[in-house]
Amino acid sequence: MSQPQPPPYPYNPYNQPPMAQQPPGPGVPPPFPGQLPPQPGQPYPAQPGPFGQQPARSSGRPAGAFFLGLLASVLVSLIYSGVIVATYKDQSQDTVHILYVVHALINGAAVGVLTGLVGHRSGGARAAGTVVAALGAFFGYANAVPLVIADNNGFEVLRMMLEHDPFTPAKAWWGSQTGGEWIALLGLLLAAATAWGLAYAVGRSRR
Repeated sequence: MSQPQPPPYPYNPYNQPPMAQQPPGPGVPPPFPGQLPPQPGQPYPAQPGPFGQQPARSSGRPAGAFFLGLLASVLVSLIYSGVIVATYKDQSQDTVHILYVVHALINGAAVGVLTGLVGHRSGGARAAGTVVAALGAFFGYANAVPLVIADNNGFEVLRMMLEHDPFTPAKAWWGSQTGGEWIALLGLLLAAATAWGLAYAVGRSRR
């Protein structure tokens, strides 16, 4: 008597024909051991990139950078005006020019650093900080002129000056009578360039 031959397919107690394993369709990778193949109508799960998911870069807060830079510029300008009022009697013309240039650099540096920290890589924040620093350099000197006049000549003279020639502070800043026009422009340029450069450098290091 011969040995019974095993069926050509695995034992099936329900006498159902075995399901033929269909090869994966085009463009669908074969499943790994223990992984179910993707079902029809379901997208294949996305795989992370070679370096994983990258965090989104923050765009900064341009409005906050503007107001914080403006606050810093006002504070630095007030300090500079106070220094002028406290020491103007002992200052030579060269000392006046040096203090003005130093103030422009400090004003631009304060505005630039804060603009870069808060505004990050925003070009609008850098442009606003540049304008704020230049205005701070101007108003720091111009605001000191009325205080010096009041301290030296009294408030009555200051009132008459503001009534007859309210642009006296701007004329004193321009320095046309002392040949200091180029110093006035140099201060604006230094304040603006310092603010822009530091805002750009600090902003690029921020994410």
